Parts: sequence; structure tokens; C-alpha cells
Amino acid sequence: MRARVRAHLESAGFQRFITAVILINAMTLGMETSPWMVEHYGGLLAAVDHAALYIFVAELAAKGYAYRVAFLRDPWNLFDSAIVAVSLLPTAGGLSVLRALRVLRALRLISVVPSLRRVVGALLTAVPGMSSIVLLLALVLYVAAVMSTKLYGATAPEYFGSLPTSLFTLFQMMTGDAWSDITREVMAVHPSAWVFFVLFMLVCTFVVLNLFIAVVVSAMEEEQREAAREEEASDAAVLAELAALRAEMRELREALSVPERG
Repeated sequence: MRARVRAHLESAGFQRFITAVILINAMTLGMETSPWMVEHYGGLLAAVDHAALYIFVAELAAKGYAYRVAFLRDPWNLFDSAIVAVSLLPTAGGLSVLRALRVLRALRLISVVPSLRRVVGALLTAVPGMSSIVLLLALVLYVAAVMSTKLYGATAPEYFGSLPTSLFTLFQMMTGDAWSDITREVMAVHPSAWVFFVLFMLVCTFVVLNLFIAVVVSAMEEEQREAAREEEASDAAVLAELAALRAEMRELREALSVPERG
């Protein structure tokens, strides 16, 4: 019985069904943000939402029955369970904010779609490699914030009046948000300020941030290579089983042909 349930859960048709339920549920949760939709179709939206939740609970219960202890060893199953558990919490009174967290169910699409799982896996794999880059970025930001506070704090206090303000301004500039406007405003008093800000943007935007991208791309390539190796290993196992089956059939035919010759 467990084998049949497991086969059904792993079938392509069931995976497509769960994907469709997740997408439909995500759309209904988005529609609930419209007062007009709630006024005219609130009952239908609530019914679809409850039906999707019941389907998710039934799916997790079936997985727990089919896989038993192995269910708890899969991080994606724990991820799905946490999201569904949040949806099961009461949404009345002081916990009404949890209603907004129901949209987290859309994140279940990550655990259902293999390509999304690989992307998330690559990002998690890249986290250790990012630690040194984060430290470098924090160091550059801190040094630049101290310098800009001392150099331009008096002339542009709204941007560089204090160390926290300078840190926020430089982080804003690093993202490319209005960095030229801030630079020109400071240059009106300090014409040579462009040297500081251009160097800062070059270091942060074109060097440090590109290092982040390089680490993530490298991790994704490694994840793709690992997936390719697993697929090759699976294909090799299938070919080995077919070869063994052919050998057994050959031996069986030879064994059956011996009495006939006799």
C-alpha cells in the first residue's frame, strides 16, 4: 500500500496537479487584496483557499504515510510542512496578521519545480563563499562612511551628517539610486568630490557586487553539473539493469533450449 501511495505521489500527473493548485491558490490570495473581488466573490475565494489548504494537508499526510521517517529527512518536506502549518494557525484576534502569511503557500512552488529547487540549492551553496565578500563590502562601506562624514558632513548633513546617515546614503548610492544627484549636490560645494564618489561606485558596484554574481553563477554551474552527474548515474543504473535483464533472458533461453536438443 505504501509503495502504491509513493508511486502516486511521485507521478508526473500528481506533481502537475499540485503545481496547478499552488498557482490557483496564489491567484486567489492576490484577488483577496481587491475590495471589489472580496465584495462580489469573497465566498468563492474563501472556498478555493480552504480547498487548497485541505489538499496541501492531505498531500503532506500522504507523504508522511508513504515515506515515514524519510519524510522528516527531506528539507523540502520540512519547508512545505512549515508553510502549511502557518496557514493552519488561527487568524482571528491578535493573530490576524497571520492571514497575510498565507501567501507563503506560493513558495511551495519552489519545492515542486525541480529547476527552482536547483536555483535555491545553488544560492544556499553559495552562502559560505559570500562571507568573505560580505566582510569586504562592510569594510569598504565603513571606511567610506567615516571619510564622507568627515569630508562632507558639514556641507550635506542630510546625507553625511552622522556615521549611520552616511552608511545609509552610501548603501543607497551603491544600489544606483540617485547617486549622481547626491554627488552633484556635494560637488556644488566641493568640486573634487566626484573623485571620491566615482571611486566608491567603481569599487562597490563594479567589483564587489560582481564578485557576488560570480560566486552565485559558480554555485549554479556546480549545481547543474551535480544534477547532470546524478542523471548520468541514474541512466547508467538503468542501462546496467537492462544489461543484467538481457543476460538473464539469454541464460533462460539457453537453459530452455538444452532439453529440446536432447
